[in-house]
Order: sequence, then C-alpha cells, then structure tokens
Amino acid sequence: MSRLRTALLAAVAAALVLTGCTTGPTGGSAAQTPTAAGTGAGGAGGADPSAYPVTLKDAFGEATITKEPQRIVTLGWSDADHVAALGVAPVGAPKVTWGGNANLSTDWFDTQLETFGGVRPTRFDDADGNPIEEIAKLQPDLILATNSGITKDEYDKLSKLAPVVAYPTVAYGTPWRDSLETIGAALGRAKQAADVEARTTAALDAAKAKFPQLAGKTFIYGYVAPTDLSQIGFYTPSDLRPQMLTELGMKNAPFVEEKASRSKEFYLTVSAEQASTLEADVFLTYITEDSEVAVMTKDPLVGQVPAIRSGALVATKDQKVGLTMSSPTPLSIPYMTELFVPLVAAAADKADKADKADAAR
Repeated sequence: MSRLRTALLAAVAAALVLTGCTTGPTGGSAAQTPTAAGTGAGGAGGADPSAYPVTLKDAFGEATITKEPQRIVTLGWSDADHVAALGVAPVGAPKVTWGGNANLSTDWFDTQLETFGGVRPTRFDDADGNPIEEIAKLQPDLILATNSGITKDEYDKLSKLAPVVAYPTVAYGTPWRDSLETIGAALGRAKQAADVEARTTAALDAAKAKFPQLAGKTFIYGYVAPTDLSQIGFYTPSDLRPQMLTELGMKNAPFVEEKASRSKEFYLTVSAEQASTLEADVFLTYITEDSEVAVMTKDPLVGQVPAIRSGALVATKDQKVGLTMSSPTPLSIPYMTELFVPLVAAAADKADKADKADAAR
C-alpha cells in the first residue's frame, strides 16, 4: 500500500475511534487467545448502561441483549468493520478471502484495531456456511449477522449459543447505515454510531462535490465472464454496489430498474443478444486480467453495450477496491472514495464526450 493510502486509513481510523471507545486490550497479535480479543467494559466513550435491555428484530425473529456484550462474533464481511468503527474488537470473524490481506482481514480493519489497541479476531472459514462448532468455541455472548447470508437453520443453532442479530430483510443487502445503527444499538453505543455515520456521510458528500460529473449519470454494475460471452449479468438496486453509486448521485439504468421491478434477486442476467439495448452512461464490472477488457470490447455482441462501445467502462481488477463496493462500511468507504470514485468519474467524462460527439453528428 502506498504511503498516501496508509496515511489516509490511519487518519480515518483515528477520527473514527474518537467517536468510539478505547476499552479493548492493548497490543497483541492474531496468535493471542480469543479471550484476549474481548472488548472489555467501561471507560470513556463506552457503552451506555441505560441502553439495556434492548430487543432487536430481524428477518428470523428478535434478540434481546440484557447487558453490554463482551465477546462478539461477527458473520458477513462488513459486520466486523462496524464493530471496530465503534472502538470494539470482535473475538471472531470470517476470513476475508476475496480482497483481503495476508491476515485474511482488510487493511482498513487492521488499521482501526491498531488505533485503539484491539486484538485481531480469530478468523474462521465460512465458505461452506457458518461453522457452528468453531463459533461455539469462541464462547460468544453476541453474534452479529446484519449483512450476512446466515440461514434460518444456522440462526436457530447459533441462537442457542448467544443472541443473534441477523439481517432485517435481505441477505447481504443491508445498507451500511442500517448495519451501523443496529450494531450501535446492540453495543450500547448509539451516540458513537451516529457520530461515525455523520463522518462517513460527510466523506461521501465530499466525494460528490469533488466529482460533480457523477450527478444524474446512469449506470449498470454488471459482470461478463470471459469464458462465457453469451450472457451479461447485472446487480439490481437491492445490492450494495448500486446502492453506493446512488449515494454518490448516480442512477440505476432504466433497463435495470425495469428488470428489478419484476424480481427480488440481487443479481440477474440477460442474453448478450440484448447488449445494444443496455442503455447507461457507465458500465462497471470486475476483471481478473487486463486482457478481459479487449475480450469484451471486441466481442460482436458484448461490445455493443453502449457504455462499453463509448469507452465509459470501469473494469476493476484490484480486489481490495472491489471489496469496498461490495461490502461498504465506515472503514472502507474512505478507501473507496480515494481509489474507486475517480475511476467512475473518468468513465462519466468519457460518457459526456461520447454524447457531445453524437450530438455533433
């Protein structure tokens, strides 16, 4: 990571922790025991004792938390960020295998922990579902899954270990503000959560002001598999990626809005034969190799997507940058505004040039 990025993340982490607490243990490493990773209690900026008991509802039921939790396990890749943004270190969290660092974590999460002396959580593999037995060994007194894919069966089993706060409506589709506010309530840190939310919103507002060309631009956040050019996938407004772009002033393409109105899915596909009808100012996608851009643009069907044809394409190869969009949090959003938003703004500029060229014909 460049010095600029490191400085940015450290500055953001320092600002966030001022709104949280510093009750976590100091020092430590990933090799320490789960007990050492506990949040601790008391201290300036800690939980509000009057916040308990609190009952939080979710898609599967409700959880009542009677006192400040000391051993928090998080599910989903963004829940741990929200906990850390409030100055608390979870004792367990999933391994971040896509976009993560050598610690199977993220740079912004690790930087935040260092700011208040939090110990890295035990990382478990959730590729085949949430590992109930491993989570049980961590002896949690609260399990947070506000932006996860937890199933009803897992919810029922985990609820026997500790109160579980799942997503409110849609798996993996909880906006960052909702997760932050819910977790703030669960941790007795509603005021700190409000402060973090205000700071994060200000960062987004600053990005909008810096890149006014984003305002009103339509987009499709899609995916084209280089090994199968017969279809084009796209994320619907219920997904966090489009939600983040709309926070920056952009709009879902009418095509996406129309298709999403008839489906509850977060991701849909259409035949590549419809490529020329996918009208949008900007097309965003993921790639694993730079050569995939040429594969898309030269394909006789996919290459007819208007935004791809005009060059208003954002093809993200850096998984860390991609993760900031798929799992936006108060910790990752500043990273996103520095590294991802400028790419989108450049594509928006190309869309404007293409429109002017068309008008001049």
